[in-house]
Amino acid sequence: MIEQAKNKQHELHMLNRKQLHLTGVNNVESFDSEEFLLQTELGHLTIKGQNLHIKNLNLEEGLLSIEGHVNSLVYLDPGSHSKNKGMLGKLFK
Repeated sequence: MIEQAKNKQHELHMLNRKQLHLTGVNNVESFDSEEFLLQTELGHLTIKGQNLHIKNLNLEEGLLSIEGHVNSLVYLDPGSHSKNKGMLGKLFK
């Protein structure tokens, strides 16, 4: 069982900030045309952009393809407070 945890894989391929292909996707927790929140083999991933939409989704195989204009990709570490600091930082700018 420990070997399975070590073999977790997650790949991300982006082409011209317009096409994004991911493997190791466990769940799409939320999405709209400006933001996706994904649970991947290596943690939560937030994708922000414009006109984002799902081109292909196969959670059995862990595959996801997104099209649109990608502005940022951010991995959220478990137990990290960076998301809260970011929100406070935006309020007090």
